[in-house]
Amino acid sequence: MSFEAAVHAQAIDLDRLSLEMCAEAGSGHPTTAMALGHLVTVLMFHSMRWSPEQPDYPTSDRLVLSAGHAVPIVYAACARLGVMVGADPASRRPLKVEDLASLRAAGSVLEGHPNPRQGFPFFDAATGSLGQGLSVAAGLAEAARLDANPRRIYCILGDGEAREGQVAEALDQIIDRGLTNVLPIFSCNGWGQAGKVSGQQSAQTLAKKLEAFGFDVRDIDGHAPAEIRDAFEAFANLSPGDTPMAVVARTVKGWGATGALTGNWHGKPATGAALQAALEELDQKRIELTSALAQSDRFTIQPPEPAPARETVVGDTPTLTKMMKDADMESVLHSGRLATRKAYGLALRALGHADERVVALDADVSNSTFAETFAKDPALADRFIECKIAEQNMISMAAGLSAAGKIPFASSFGKFITRAYDQIEMAMNSGANLKIVGSHVGVSLAADGPSQMALPDVAWFRSLATARDHRGGPGCYLLQPADAFAAYALTLAMAEHEGLCYMRTMRPDVEFLYSDDAVFNLGGFEVLSEGRDVLLCAAGYMVHEANKALDLLDKEGVSATLVDLYSIPFDGDALLDLAQANNGYVITLEDNYGAALGSAVADVMAASGDAFSLKQMHVRSIPTSTRTPEEQLQRLGLSAADITRSALELLEVGVV
Repeated sequence: MSFEAAVHAQAIDLDRLSLEMCAEAGSGHPTTAMALGHLVTVLMFHSMRWSPEQPDYPTSDRLVLSAGHAVPIVYAACARLGVMVGADPASRRPLKVEDLASLRAAGSVLEGHPNPRQGFPFFDAATGSLGQGLSVAAGLAEAARLDANPRRIYCILGDGEAREGQVAEALDQIIDRGLTNVLPIFSCNGWGQAGKVSGQQSAQTLAKKLEAFGFDVRDIDGHAPAEIRDAFEAFANLSPGDTPMAVVARTVKGWGATGALTGNWHGKPATGAALQAALEELDQKRIELTSALAQSDRFTIQPPEPAPARETVVGDTPTLTKMMKDADMESVLHSGRLATRKAYGLALRALGHADERVVALDADVSNSTFAETFAKDPALADRFIECKIAEQNMISMAAGLSAAGKIPFASSFGKFITRAYDQIEMAMNSGANLKIVGSHVGVSLAADGPSQMALPDVAWFRSLATARDHRGGPGCYLLQPADAFAAYALTLAMAEHEGLCYMRTMRPDVEFLYSDDAVFNLGGFEVLSEGRDVLLCAAGYMVHEANKALDLLDKEGVSATLVDLYSIPFDGDALLDLAQANNGYVITLEDNYGAALGSAVADVMAASGDAFSLKQMHVRSIPTSTRTPEEQLQRLGLSAADITRSALELLEVGVV
């Protein structure tokens, strides 16, 4: 049988399976899947170099399905090829055609949208929230280039999702970085969910846009096997320094059964008479394009290149004191003050030298986040990726780097990190080993005003911390170091932890509270002062303000305990013991909006069933610009004097 006939026969088979599994599940997107039948067939049965027996082999070519709702077509191909599935590598088994009936069922490896963590290692990242896949693919491509890995990365996107701004961010990044090892493939079927796509996302216009970005664009019939094969072969023949390629594939939604599945048949399975009519139409298409007896197994998958043995060597990291001395910062060290963002930069540099897996990304503010400390080191510069003002792309790229075995640290202003909340959650769903650092957080930024301040970030990341990840740990660790030594130590601790972490760093220089000897653990806290009347729980900049309040309270005859609650989650039982030792009176202090640290403490108290009196002090109005952090705290009722007043009010009947 000819190549074209074999591809048609295999694509029709995959289309049938897609229709049938969605009908069995009672939900799904079979028509979008059918638009990809030929593309997926040529990729998975012919062009990609990979191993169904080891779908996550280190040098295998990768497929990122950004249009995640079309995943039934990939599941169908994997079932025909017997791709190994299972969350535990030691007990994986070949996927069978009969397994397709478990699509979207509880406990099935066949999630409604791609997710490697549910036991489908063919994929590298969870997708389905549209517009993110190309950034993930770019991250995989960056990792491959760093490792001199010959793998190629293919990414299938829909025409509708091309309107997402993140897609443009990723396209810019690919051209900026000259990533010739990643191929964007746009399936242009002309339909979105609610109706036809905008003319701005038409195949013709998309091709022109891609050319304007700087891509070598191949505009093909997405159901013509030879055209698809030739485009993929042209991509495979690219060399570093060539122009990156992109493919615009003109496809048909519900190809092969458009008579039965008329109009915009999106997000619903064909059942009953509609399903039967669609299957009969596919049978007729098979006769037209192949023959009634044509077989669809005339393919040879090229295996990946053997992966060289790699040994991960992690060296020792010096102390902050030594790093500062080596950086000619002895005068700063003796001053006793350093911004936590600067300590982060020093820690990142130390990690870069200790572990070659560490990669740094930043969004055009590395001279403010101090990721530039890493970037300007000649030995580390090739592991720094400048993402410019494109935080969403940066986070999804970091997820791709993580999937390739890197330990990515992604930094920007904490305020701008909020633009990428969806991408962060998808990275968590993927099980990404991702470290995010948001600088210039809270109201201590003062003069720049609220447009630059991270204020709701603690509440959002704290919500992730309440979930459990695929490893059984917190979905995210939220870290708020109060001084440079804490920031340095917690950066190192983040690198050791397998999973998602978010650390907040501050702009102002703050005095040292700790030394190199202090030990900081994810999930821990530090007791700075022990009293008997009231427990002050503070984080970040507010630890320093609470420290000032200790003296004011002492003058009022109040003995206070001060806890640096630098981690969420934290040891709830240990904190409750401290609260009980202070007669159950607790004040939480934070320089961000509520539903955050104070709420985390409240949850622990409520779960205990014991009686406590809790006062939450946080930002309760929209800040304005002020010349100094002190003036800002006074305006917001968060100064040391305000803390003292609140404590006295809380203790009105509790202080003897």
